[in-house]
Amino acid sequence: MSSHTDCYCRHKPWHQFAAMADTQETVRKKQKMSKVWDHFRLKQYNIVQCDHCHAELAFHSSTSTMISHLNRKHPVVVSSSTSFDDTSTSLGRPVPSCSVKEAALLTESILDMLVTDMRPLSMVEDKGFRKMISTFNPKYIIPSITYFTNIMEKRHQEMTEKLKNVLQDTECVVLTTDIWTSVATEAYLGVTCHFLGEDWEMKSLYLTTMRLEERHMAVDIADWLEETVAKFHIPLLKVKAVVHDNEANVVGAAGILEERHGWATVICSGHTLNLVVQSTLKNKESITNCVDSARCLVEHFKRSELACTKLKEKQQQMGMPPLMLIQDVSSRWNSTYHMLSRLLGQRWPVTAALSDPAVTKRHYLDLDPEQWNLSEELTQILGPFEGATEFLSGEQFVTLSALPQLVHNLKKSILSSAFKTASVRAFQAQVTEQITERWQKLFLFQPEAPNTVLLAAALDPRFRKLKFLPAEDVFKVQCTIQSMALAVKKEARQLNQSRGEATAKTKDRLGTKYGSLLKSILGSSSDSSSSEEEEDEDEQLSQAVQKEVLQYFGEQPISKKENPLPWWRSNALRYPTLAKLAKSFLAIPATSTPSERLFSAGNIASKRRASLGFEQVDMLTFLHCNHMLL
Repeated sequence: MSSHTDCYCRHKPWHQFAAMADTQETVRKKQKMSKVWDHFRLKQYNIVQCDHCHAELAFHSSTSTMISHLNRKHPVVVSSSTSFDDTSTSLGRPVPSCSVKEAALLTESILDMLVTDMRPLSMVEDKGFRKMISTFNPKYIIPSITYFTNIMEKRHQEMTEKLKNVLQDTECVVLTTDIWTSVATEAYLGVTCHFLGEDWEMKSLYLTTMRLEERHMAVDIADWLEETVAKFHIPLLKVKAVVHDNEANVVGAAGILEERHGWATVICSGHTLNLVVQSTLKNKESITNCVDSARCLVEHFKRSELACTKLKEKQQQMGMPPLMLIQDVSSRWNSTYHMLSRLLGQRWPVTAALSDPAVTKRHYLDLDPEQWNLSEELTQILGPFEGATEFLSGEQFVTLSALPQLVHNLKKSILSSAFKTASVRAFQAQVTEQITERWQKLFLFQPEAPNTVLLAAALDPRFRKLKFLPAEDVFKVQCTIQSMALAVKKEARQLNQSRGEATAKTKDRLGTKYGSLLKSILGSSSDSSSSEEEEDEDEQLSQAVQKEVLQYFGEQPISKKENPLPWWRSNALRYPTLAKLAKSFLAIPATSTPSERLFSAGNIASKRRASLGFEQVDMLTFLHCNHMLL
């Protein structure tokens, strides 16, 4: 017996060798009967090892444990195999053949559906879903929820790496953030990222829906935003701004990040608009009573099936479209606007349905003529606010730079309308005052604390003349733009010099030695003039930037209906320094709506999905929001 065998004998009792021999004989017999042995090998007399994951299992002359392992951990292998025992069954059921390629394709398709439609992973265990898939392809066995979780994690990692590569090539990025609480009373921090690509197209990426397990104080939110940026390898200096709502803790966090890294803080204009309208609506009793009455009327039709049916009949009789009434949400004024607009459009079918004694005896639910008139004038004055909110919430076009002009026009539009109802006239005056008060800082410019919104407007060729500002402030903005452009130019020069020095270091050592010797001999002359050369270079840079800025602001603005991004794509070579600034400022959204959309109705954290772990919520939301972007 060899030394290896001797060593083995010293560690194994002889009866184990006998058992091993018997087991191997048993295995040889079972291998003829069950194909499960195509995926396992006998490691010891009572231990088998999986060829796929190298897991070790106890073996006692039965293959049931191995079959169970394959069904749980390697379902794709199971679905591609004919059977694992002599009865042609897997878990007691017939399993027709299905190729590995076909099974993998079907599994990926199911995961695509879950991600695209934001369905919970538990759906793969629903009886109806499994029956449907079996009808489509009886050969395919749906993997377990554990398997889908594993491949989803893998896809999440792959998508994260893609985003890192994309963000690595950007010059600067902008973040939007929002905090939301799910139906399971779990708080989440949503973060999105925005930038202009090389083609001057607006890009939006969704970074995280982070679960907040602790109290979210300002300093905590600031730290979490830094963690998110670090996760995607975004340099802190690359972040230009953070767009956020008016909540005190989020505003405080943005202030901390501005101090730490110089990130500009931009308050969501959508939230500001909502506060302006909401606070004014609540201050007018007659308007509040009118809205409450309209809300009760709509609620009656929502609750009464008979009333709803009668409304459809009246709509058909009057030749009107069968539109459902809209129930508003008290915290969102725009939903109140849509409720009143729909109600006005369906006024006569609604009144006719309420007048039918077969439907209801409560005719008093109908609005009186004065309330109908008030609703009409109210929708008229709220219409411009709705249009402004919809525009500012866009992601595929420039929004922040249009904000000053939009606010200016909004006030002008409101004041130009004449209303008969006293309460609406009072609303008109008060809402104009609210706009002026809340956006007062929007039109103020101080060079020591530059106004991000006004700088964005100046770099938008539609608004470059800044006609909504006094001439003195226009000059201040232009000077600030020139100073920033000069800083960009100097930074680019330093970068080129650093690259040149790095290249010089790679030259031949001998040449470097003689060059250094020559420099030491003639160095006195060059050293005395080095400062003068730098001053000359600075002067040349300053003149070039000044010429570029004067030429840009000297041109006529393009039409307000035009998209400024194609203009910059065509003129970036004419204004190379300003183009760099424009890319950083025009990428800033006017609202934090992108991060709010992470938690929009029907998303992954709905009632049915409330039992999901926060990691799965983050992965599903991340994959859903980014799968169409890359």
